[in-house]
Amino acid sequence: MPLFLRKKAPSENSRKRLEYQLCLAKEAGADDILDISCCELSEVPSSAFSICKVLQKKVFILHGNALKTLVPKGCFVSCLVTLKVLDIHENKLMSLPDDIGQLTSLQVLNLEKNLLKVLPESIGDLCNLQTMNVRGNCLSQLPVSVGRMSSLRTLDLSENSMRVLPKELANVRTLESLTLDTAVMSYPPASVCTDGTEAVQRFLCSEMGLEYLPPSQYLLPVLEHDGGKVDTDCVDEVDLRWQSKFMDYEKRKEQKQQEKLMFERDLEVQQREHTQLLLLSNSHKENILLSVREEQERLEKGVSKQQRVQEAERQKMLGKIKEAENSIMNRINNLLLDNKRQMKTAEILQTLEEERIHVEQLTAVTQEEAESLRKKEVAVAMQKMLSESFAMSLLQDASDARRQNLVTEACRSLRTLDRKFEQVLLLQQLDKTKAISQILQEEEMQKAAFEALHLQKDYVHGYIRNQIKLIEAELMQLTKLEIKRRNLDTESLQEVLAEQRTALSDALQQLLKQKDQREVELRQVLVEMELKSESNQQNYWMIQYQRLLDAKPLSLRMQEAGVENELVNMLCKLSAQHYLPILAHHRITSEALRHMTERDLIKLGISEVGVQKALLNWVRNQSISSPKGSPKAVPQGEEVGVLPSAHVLMPTPPLTPSSPVTPSAPSPVDSPGSSECVVCMETASQVIFLPCGHVCCCQVCSDALQSCPLCRGDISQRVRLYHG
Repeated sequence: MPLFLRKKAPSENSRKRLEYQLCLAKEAGADDILDISCCELSEVPSSAFSICKVLQKKVFILHGNALKTLVPKGCFVSCLVTLKVLDIHENKLMSLPDDIGQLTSLQVLNLEKNLLKVLPESIGDLCNLQTMNVRGNCLSQLPVSVGRMSSLRTLDLSENSMRVLPKELANVRTLESLTLDTAVMSYPPASVCTDGTEAVQRFLCSEMGLEYLPPSQYLLPVLEHDGGKVDTDCVDEVDLRWQSKFMDYEKRKEQKQQEKLMFERDLEVQQREHTQLLLLSNSHKENILLSVREEQERLEKGVSKQQRVQEAERQKMLGKIKEAENSIMNRINNLLLDNKRQMKTAEILQTLEEERIHVEQLTAVTQEEAESLRKKEVAVAMQKMLSESFAMSLLQDASDARRQNLVTEACRSLRTLDRKFEQVLLLQQLDKTKAISQILQEEEMQKAAFEALHLQKDYVHGYIRNQIKLIEAELMQLTKLEIKRRNLDTESLQEVLAEQRTALSDALQQLLKQKDQREVELRQVLVEMELKSESNQQNYWMIQYQRLLDAKPLSLRMQEAGVENELVNMLCKLSAQHYLPILAHHRITSEALRHMTERDLIKLGISEVGVQKALLNWVRNQSISSPKGSPKAVPQGEEVGVLPSAHVLMPTPPLTPSSPVTPSAPSPVDSPGSSECVVCMETASQVIFLPCGHVCCCQVCSDALQSCPLCRGDISQRVRLYHG
């Protein structure tokens, strides 16, 4: 193990050296040399061939590696056509490329200390080669094509297995230096080889039948450049310069070799010392590693088990949250679609309301109607309406007061308020007769009672209140879901919740504006009625109150007269009388309801899920319990769902969240404490912040806030939740 780590460091250094040399060769202004020697390469990088081809390098140095081939796959020798010096000594080359003769510009070829067994025939095409060093290889002979190397001046064939020189070497007339293992040569004989290069060349020329001439006579064409001639002094000077450069290069190479040997010896000593130290500590380290491994395995098992449990719980919780999100999204979409569909119903109701007002304006109240009016019953109804309004306001004030008190004083305050409320009820009972007579005399109270009844009987206003209630419930559910998501640190669908909450907030603001506008329109109707009333007419508002309870537009009464009595009674039980004009307009019977589904009822305008299911269940029970037959028709003179007695003709309660309307989501008001205030953590949330739409604070805490505690958005409007 330590030896392996020791060998890894030089490889990293070699890789860094290779990258540095390649980057250095690509820089602008770099010389014509590409040196990637001593990089422990087993193959020449293809990028080096590309650099030589593109930048036209002249010198390519590859010595000190472990190359087994010169040209890698996908590259060609032609990429090195501009080279003049190729140094690949001290590698593991066993052969040269067959097309190495394409390097026609090559002047120096150093193949020393490789594993070459034969040279390719194309090496004779290196017409400009002047120095070739194949020392320290496994060559047994030279190719005949060596005789075509017309510029060769220096040839080193020592330390090979060569015994015979080819006769064609005599054609190399420029050869000045030939190095051989003279002791083992058989052709030329060893005695000739010992006399030097000139003797060898004379022997080969005599064998070939050629006249020997000294190399100096053939150097001039070799040293020519661009067709010009160079004199003998220039030739000698160039020769000396090349020789000096080569000698300097050889000296530097030997010096680096010595440094490398010293470094290897020091490295070997250090490795032995390090090996001894590691062997001493190996047993101790193995024991420690074994104990650590056992402990780690135990911890991993415990952690994996805990992670599986937590992941299962998390997946279960995420599944529940996803189901809640899907249900809320579906309810919101249904609510928005229902809002569009209800507009048509609202237009029908608006038309009916205008027709009723028109009929009232055309109808004159006669003296006989005033005399036959049951003043006492109307006064009782008006007094009961006012008492209920006053009682509801007292209950609301008492509820607000109870929420603001401390927990320790809650019971005592509750008893005190109950006693006060009982006293108020007793006083109201005692003063009932007095209040009835006062209502008969005071026109303002009559007008107030008529205005309250008119507001409750208005279908558009009731529809708007119902929509506001549904949106408040959805906003409460979205706020609870968003708080739960923050506690679980899940943010996957936060943007979807924000978009839904924004859409609901905009819808709520629009409905609030429509509600205020509708109240203003109803007040304008009252003002017009007051202007048209005669100043000397008595009990004008009581008459209008009775007519509003009893009378309906003629067309509506005619349509409602055709509705089955059992169906009308069923709507009265469900407190869904506001759907009676829709059923009358579409002439829906119990027989037709048997073939309808919830989707058909939604298309008609009956959007409350509870009313839909109750009607369908009632129709199914009717079909099972009673045989099929024609429904009983309602008598022509009788009003559908309205009795003549004033005690029964109490105003229908408005469409508030406490009515049997079934919202698309569970109402947070129905379960106090289900969504507590995020500020005091004691009281249920009672206020909607606009425009963000969060329902997260009670009435007391919201008055002191300027920004929403959940999203930190500015508060432009506070809307109190409907409680009844």
